[in-house]
Amino acid sequence: MNWIESLPGGPYGNIEPASSDASFRRYFRIWSDKTSFIVMDAPPSRENSKKFIRFSELFRQIKLNCPVIIESNLQKGFLLLTDLGSDHYLDALLKEPQLMHSLYNDALVTLRTLQGNGQSIMEEFPNYEKSLLKQEMDLFLDWFCLKELSISFDQRELVEWQDCAEILLNNALIQPQVIVHRDFHSRNLIYTNDCNPGVLDFQDAVIGPITYDLVSLLRDCYILLPEKLLTQLLEDYYLNLDSSLKNKMSIKDFLRFFDLMGVQRHLKAIGIFARLKHRDRKENYLKDIPRTLKYIYTITAKYPELSFLNLFIKNNCLDYRES
Repeated sequence: MNWIESLPGGPYGNIEPASSDASFRRYFRIWSDKTSFIVMDAPPSRENSKKFIRFSELFRQIKLNCPVIIESNLQKGFLLLTDLGSDHYLDALLKEPQLMHSLYNDALVTLRTLQGNGQSIMEEFPNYEKSLLKQEMDLFLDWFCLKELSISFDQRELVEWQDCAEILLNNALIQPQVIVHRDFHSRNLIYTNDCNPGVLDFQDAVIGPITYDLVSLLRDCYILLPEKLLTQLLEDYYLNLDSSLKNKMSIKDFLRFFDLMGVQRHLKAIGIFARLKHRDRKENYLKDIPRTLKYIYTITAKYPELSFLNLFIKNNCLDYRES
């Protein structure tokens, strides 16, 4: 941390961990007098901090509340950022559940801003390619089924898995395409007094399906929303979409897009949680797998074309870690 000593505005002190991360990044809070800042430690061999810097500029340009990059040392992988606060949405919701409705309304306003104002900067972002979507789903097979459960698919099961994957991939590709944050959930949103919420962890943004970030937020792997509230927020979101987006799909199409997008994302998330255990020795995320499995089981029960996934979850996964 000698790099901190050379920064303008110092001296800085009281260095403390600011948050944990599922990636290779680490965050520290530092102080100069009574003002706090965030230091991001992102190993250059593992993380692309250039994207973080560029996307922060672009998102603030379209009125998202993202941290300002004050100083950077890309060679060493350090960034000095403004501090949006320490109260993540997840913390705020657990401490004050009565805030749930207002916090999610604010988050959805931010998401509409990203998807609407973001149309002016879409050329700056890569596409969410079909190959990447498929690789993400295969994490479920490779890390959760094989590594965590010691289950391998036979040839018939593999064909059925691939048939389900193709349905989910096509669902993602035929949706209206917008800027997608890719991790728009309660651990990456900061509860702020002004311009709520603060938005973090946006460096993997792409052009992709309109329902992807909605699923991340409303069917969050880390906290369960009441179904009545979720339905209300989802329908309100559709009704208030910009006409250029809403005219491309009916409410029925939109809700199907949302459901199937959730299955794709949750398969990915479960695979990542298992990989964090087996590759990175981070077991804390395993506790979020049962909630995520139940999402998949509940939604696939509504769609006969996904019956293979529904039965697989029922027969092999629903009792995961219940003991």
